[in-house]
Amino acid sequence: MSCWMPRCPALSMCRGVAALPITCLERAKELKSRLGILLHKPELAHRIGAASKLQLGSRQRDSSREVLEWRESFDQLLKSKNGVTAFHTFLKTEFSEENLDFWLACEDFKKTRSKTKLASKANRIFEEFVQSEAPREVNIDHETREITRKNLSGATSACFNEAQAKTRTLMEKDSYPRFLKSASYQDMTKQAASRGTSKRLHT
Repeated sequence: MSCWMPRCPALSMCRGVAALPITCLERAKELKSRLGILLHKPELAHRIGAASKLQLGSRQRDSSREVLEWRESFDQLLKSKNGVTAFHTFLKTEFSEENLDFWLACEDFKKTRSKTKLASKANRIFEEFVQSEAPREVNIDHETREITRKNLSGATSACFNEAQAKTRTLMEKDSYPRFLKSASYQDMTKQAASRGTSKRLHT
């Protein structure tokens, strides 16, 4: 006569653990040991936390300084990856982001080394931004447009220089001042200034 006994969950678990490879069990013990050491060293945890706060504070200071530098000159804005992103977002609200996109495309074009790629890229940029009735036509005069067209016959890294310069001047004199006066940039400068004030109060 057999006697039925309820199955013990703990016993099943033990059997499952026992079935694991020895290397897994040893690794688990090692991790547990390391965790125990860390938990018993609060000064180490404190140093790690302090270092993280210092890094975060440093990034915030750099970001605040960067935002305020954008108003110093248009060059400072274009040198900043975050500045270009913020300016592009603003231009979208004015439906004139093609000017910046063209300028960026020209900057990328100048880095091209292959003559074959240079020619194909030049045609693509011209068709998208420069030719009359282009999908994203930039605001340049007829003379500059024709000079750029002729430059395509022997494409070099400088073939868009004149058109790019005209577009840059247009953004600097027209869109850039409005960007500095925009609500979005004013909010960014206020946040940057408040972070600077907060830092002085805590030092």
